[in-house]
Amino acid sequence: MLRGGMILVGALLVSTVGGWARGASADADRAPGAGSGTELLGELRTMRQQLDAKQGELEVARLQLERANAIIQYSAHYRIPADLATAIYDVALSEGIDPGLAFRLVKVESGFTQRAKSKVGALGFTQVLPSTARLYEPGLTAEQLYDRDTNLRIGFRYLRDLLDRYPSNMSLALLAYNRGPGKVEELLGAGRDPQNGYATSVMKGFRHR
Repeated sequence: MLRGGMILVGALLVSTVGGWARGASADADRAPGAGSGTELLGELRTMRQQLDAKQGELEVARLQLERANAIIQYSAHYRIPADLATAIYDVALSEGIDPGLAFRLVKVESGFTQRAKSKVGALGFTQVLPSTARLYEPGLTAEQLYDRDTNLRIGFRYLRDLLDRYPSNMSLALLAYNRGPGKVEELLGAGRDPQNGYATSVMKGFRHR
């Protein structure tokens, strides 16, 4: 796709420059006038605008290709449907979460099971408690929290808030996600280590981009 785009831009450039050169030769045969310089500047501006437009189209195509390749890789790696991989990838980015971390979180939390429910009542892909979810969307019902995109959006938004709360310690942010920020602060205040293996499981093999 990108190679084809580059060929298109090259062809446009050759065609435009060739046309300009022919026009310039014809102008040379005529007596120079004020109009020829204005026409030349106009042609150059048009050519520049066309090149800028094509470069913009190529950049969009490159980003789309990167997104498609990433989704395919995540889908294959975690053996999940492409539509679920697409949702996790897109929602994670929209909430400011590295997709690599998002996929690991969902795997550890629910094993990619949409209607997962924990002993304490955490629900869905990201295992969010209804009480936590209602901090972001008041009135949200437990059944609504099973909705794929709703669950991913709230879970990743909650994680983003915790990452902002512990900006230099992703491990603590993940522990707060798992154990609750109140519990983590209580243990830290008592001089105790809040680690329980959860953060290690989520971060295994993760490299922040």
